[in-house]
Amino acid sequence: MVKYVLKSASPPKPKFDLTRELNPQQRAVVEAPAAKILVLAGAGTGKTRTLTYRVARLVAGGCPPERIMLVTFTNRAAREMVSRVENLLGIDMRRSAAGTFHHVGNRILRRHGEALGLGSDFGILDPEDARDLMTSVIQELGMPVLTTKRFPNAKILIKIASQATGMLATVGSVVERRFLKFLDMLEPIKEVVANFAERKRRLNCVDFDDLLALWLELLRNPKHREIAERLRSGWQHLLVDEYQDINALQGALIDEMAQVHQSLTCVGDDAQSIYSFRGADFAQIHDFRIRHRDAQVLPLTINYRSTPEILALANRSIAVNRLQHPKQLQAVRPPGMLPALIPLRDTMQQAELVAQRVLELHHDQNLPLRKMAVLYRNHAHSLELQVELTRRGIPFAVRSGLRFFEQAHIKDVVAYLRARENPRDALAWLRLLRLWPGVGNRTAERVAGVLSGELDAHGQPDQPDLSAAGAATQAPAGATIPELLAREAEHARGRAKDALAKLAGLFEKLSDGAERSPGRAIRLIVADHYRDYADRTFTNADARKEDLDNLATFAERWPEAGEFLSELALVQGMTAENVVVGEEPDDKLVLSTIHQAKGLEWPIVFVLWLAEGRFPTAQSLRSASELEEERRLFYVAATRAADELYMLYPTIEEGRDGPSKLLRPSRFVAEIEHQPAVFERWEIEEVPRDD
Repeated sequence: MVKYVLKSASPPKPKFDLTRELNPQQRAVVEAPAAKILVLAGAGTGKTRTLTYRVARLVAGGCPPERIMLVTFTNRAAREMVSRVENLLGIDMRRSAAGTFHHVGNRILRRHGEALGLGSDFGILDPEDARDLMTSVIQELGMPVLTTKRFPNAKILIKIASQATGMLATVGSVVERRFLKFLDMLEPIKEVVANFAERKRRLNCVDFDDLLALWLELLRNPKHREIAERLRSGWQHLLVDEYQDINALQGALIDEMAQVHQSLTCVGDDAQSIYSFRGADFAQIHDFRIRHRDAQVLPLTINYRSTPEILALANRSIAVNRLQHPKQLQAVRPPGMLPALIPLRDTMQQAELVAQRVLELHHDQNLPLRKMAVLYRNHAHSLELQVELTRRGIPFAVRSGLRFFEQAHIKDVVAYLRARENPRDALAWLRLLRLWPGVGNRTAERVAGVLSGELDAHGQPDQPDLSAAGAATQAPAGATIPELLAREAEHARGRAKDALAKLAGLFEKLSDGAERSPGRAIRLIVADHYRDYADRTFTNADARKEDLDNLATFAERWPEAGEFLSELALVQGMTAENVVVGEEPDDKLVLSTIHQAKGLEWPIVFVLWLAEGRFPTAQSLRSASELEEERRLFYVAATRAADELYMLYPTIEEGRDGPSKLLRPSRFVAEIEHQPAVFERWEIEEVPRDD
């Protein structure tokens, strides 16, 4: 017999030098032995690079790529890390399980889902599919309470079910904690959610939450012990990015999957845990050492982004929090300017200062607009700024979604004003009529046509008819909008009849002289109708109602609604053609909520509305945990800035149905105002502007 020796492939040799390419803290993480590790990676400390190099070292040390699981919060982040590892090692990493929790969950259920009664060809419902299915379930059940205007719509019901799944909680506890306004409807809500789950099972479909919940069931249900053992032992190393953002369900999956090999690397920053409203569980990162007593905690605190002055402010602020893993970010950059705290007279002066300073930096220092960002706690805080930027022709991009005046709830309420001021605006009538329960598209189109004068009282094209018979059937000349709506209500049926009658009453109130001002009219529209509509329609109804409150306050600057609507039309009509001279086509100032800005950086950052009760919010002042999260949000805002940080707040807020009030600076700056100084105050001197 001939013996032939087959040489097995040796582990790939790394194409990197740890000593040269990593700092000592990063190297300690990369070289740490396979064990449970919590990496506390501060802002701007190179966590992605560190995590990438750790994966590369594990593979270079002999671990096959298919035995590594890398969980990130976006598939794009996973692809970028895997690509970097491939470049470092010169190997194919596609066999690794790299992606989001949902990506990995889908992969596992395709292989083992039949044990749960799930066919391997199961479908995944996207959010729109899930809403359609939930709507179908509501209609199928046919319970009277489900058709009341107060019952939550499909989108809200899905959010309730999703939060219950992510928090490992019951539907009842979620409604009690986060949807209290629907507590009296808890039993029908539970029935709808249960039927929704059953319908998905019958259709061999899952939604995104099911991908994780069913994965956890495979791990925890004793009936699937053999599969659980294979899953736990199949991946030798588990690495998790953005660990501070995980929820209870994701935390349970991580803990379960790491039981066999005990090789778990979790990278995150408790100081940047700001997504509790999405279900993120701060306890997962804060209590890591309680659940894993043998875990090692390694810090990354050497910051490559910001100046020492910006980091000094951020460090002093976050140190106030009681619940945290203490750390101090260390700068490697040379000194720069102190952050500036700038009190302004009001919100308009705040907007004017930002616009002027942006133009100065752009023209005098040749800084592209895209290198500057304006951050705020609430989207409504950018309202005056968006108007001022548009007036000055400064292009801007809103990262936090649509521009303020383009949002659905803003356009909905403004449609009422448009219709009142110009009854021939058929588009405004169509928009507002469709907001009322029982008014479908056909009814809305017919009524809008009558109200705008495009159709006669019978819904036919309105053409002058001078005959006696024609004069008898047409609406009398000079009929008011409330009268026309009341007449339409008389001929309508079911819920549409009630809706049109109520709408007639609302327009009767809006025609009152006292309600002619746009601000008062907006408050009346919200109180009379839109508040209830928002509650049953939007998952973030409270935030949208706050937007509308801010819109009403903003509108009070104009005595007449017509002037206000003209201003809005000009703001919305301005396009990127009105740009600063010499501007690059896609060079725009960035506007963003702080939540949307996490993970990003700019040389120049402005933070708006740093006033007590606004940032932090008044609601957060009632809860120690919420206040600490607000402070973490301020920390995130400050650490987005690389070179210059401007903190602004108005000292006077215009009254909301009352006198104006004085505002105090946010506690986030007041509590760190001691020596040595970490910011300087700017005093504003007004001079006439050259336009």
